[in-house]
Amino acid sequence: MTSSLVRLLNSLSACFSPLVTHRQLIIEMTQREVLGRYRGSFMGIAWSLLHPLLMLMVYTFVFSYVFESRWGLPNESRADFAIMLFVGMIVHGFFAECLNRAPNVILHNPNYVKKVIFPLEILPWIIVLAAVFHALISVIALLLVQLLLKGSLPATALLLPIVVLPFVLLTAGLSLILASIGTFVRDVGQAIGVLTTILLFLSPVFYPISRLPAVFQFWMTLNPLSFMIEESRKLLVLGLLPDITGWLLYCGVALVIFWLGHWWFQFTRGGFADVL
Repeated sequence: MTSSLVRLLNSLSACFSPLVTHRQLIIEMTQREVLGRYRGSFMGIAWSLLHPLLMLMVYTFVFSYVFESRWGLPNESRADFAIMLFVGMIVHGFFAECLNRAPNVILHNPNYVKKVIFPLEILPWIIVLAAVFHALISVIALLLVQLLLKGSLPATALLLPIVVLPFVLLTAGLSLILASIGTFVRDVGQAIGVLTTILLFLSPVFYPISRLPAVFQFWMTLNPLSFMIEESRKLLVLGLLPDITGWLLYCGVALVIFWLGHWWFQFTRGGFADVL
């Protein structure tokens, strides 16, 4: 029993070791990724905030004014609807950005594949960390809007980094898997783009899970975005403590997917050069 636990811990440690060993390279490449995306544009990095805000305005108008959707909050206003909606958009946006870009990350960097000493496993992490940066900007904007409209912020917002950590690991694991498969099967990138768009409407972004018929609520909870969206709303908007039991279960699933992603990437990386 003890030896099995030691092997398990060593295996998990190997998954995280590239983040420690190559941390300086990861930081530099993430900075280049973030800044390079907006290089030459007039508004620069401000686009990372402007784009979600514009989409928020459109979605708020369509779902709040046209479809007259509500979250069921006491004395709910249009601003309350927009804030709740924005949280869902941030979570989905982070997930979609990582998964949409992961299948092509090796294909777009063939020069790194030919360098034997380059740690290819950090490339999906560059995408994930750049997406974390953009999500952080959106969260700061959300909190500022909330502070202006309501005059205060819930103290539970301080727990957000801890609660979303397993979500980042789960997304990184999926990104590693997609980066590998996308190198061999070029159609994966197209399929993932469709899937993330479908997830936008099959996740509680525009509506709470409680509004669904009971028969669909269980299936909705299997969506990896559902728990994070609902818990993020608790912390950032409602001022409620997270579901500890659900979070621990999510951590377990996230660690398994992260480990599988790392293992699969290392198992298949030897064939990357043959298909590029």
